[in-house]
Amino acid sequence: MELKVLTKTNAEKGSIKLPSQFNEELRVDLIKKAVLAIQANNRQVYGNKPGAGMRHSAKLSRRRRKYRGGYGAGISRVPRKILSRSGTRFNWVGATSPGTVGGRRAHGPTADKIFAVNLNDKERKKAIRSALAATVNSNVVSERGHKVPPSYPFVLSDDFESIDKTGDFFKALLSLGFSDELIRSKKKTVRAGKGTMRNRRYKKRVGPLVVVSNKDSKLFKSAKNIPGLDIVLVESLNAELLAPGTHPGRLTLFTESALAELESRRLFI
Repeated sequence: MELKVLTKTNAEKGSIKLPSQFNEELRVDLIKKAVLAIQANNRQVYGNKPGAGMRHSAKLSRRRRKYRGGYGAGISRVPRKILSRSGTRFNWVGATSPGTVGGRRAHGPTADKIFAVNLNDKERKKAIRSALAATVNSNVVSERGHKVPPSYPFVLSDDFESIDKTGDFFKALLSLGFSDELIRSKKKTVRAGKGTMRNRRYKKRVGPLVVVSNKDSKLFKSAKNIPGLDIVLVESLNAELLAPGTHPGRLTLFTESALAELESRRLFI
């Protein structure tokens, strides 16, 4: 499959043949498995403090001749701590057990739980190749919700990697026909639930992905402020970037050098 190469002014520079990695069949099951493995391995362990809710002296004896015990007091067998006493009369209050104020959690999360998931290397690479093939299928990309121009798919010329200003890159995207996509990816909605109080107030759209070949590319700095847009090195591609939320067909733009790097180094094969 050959794609045309477009410059910053939407002029056709020539054509380029796609590497063999784009010939993979679409395997939604493998893509989902690879994305969920990445998300699981990125989870941070969390749990209760081991002594939380159990730092009270709440041992209450039920023996007959213990003057500080609860024998004969007509109270239930709940761990209690003494707030005050007058002689042998005690002011008890429940503590430690889950049904009491300030008590421990009954089945709280433990920090020793392991979220990591193993994935076979062949499955991981096949999932990436399958997600790559979905990015050059305009029907799959449109079904995912992206607003693609009529000329998509195409390849960016190498002069894109030298753009050092956000405004220049934004104008180049507009000239390529991504005005509707940029408007779509700029919208954000307020998240429902407690996430609004935990620094996750807004849900943002996933926009285009730009793949470059050089880690010193000026595009890393000039493209980072465009909402929804991500930029990544070709060697750092993974299933989650190409298929966010396990849904394949992300709008992806490759530079000429990135495709050449993909083919020469035989990445993900």
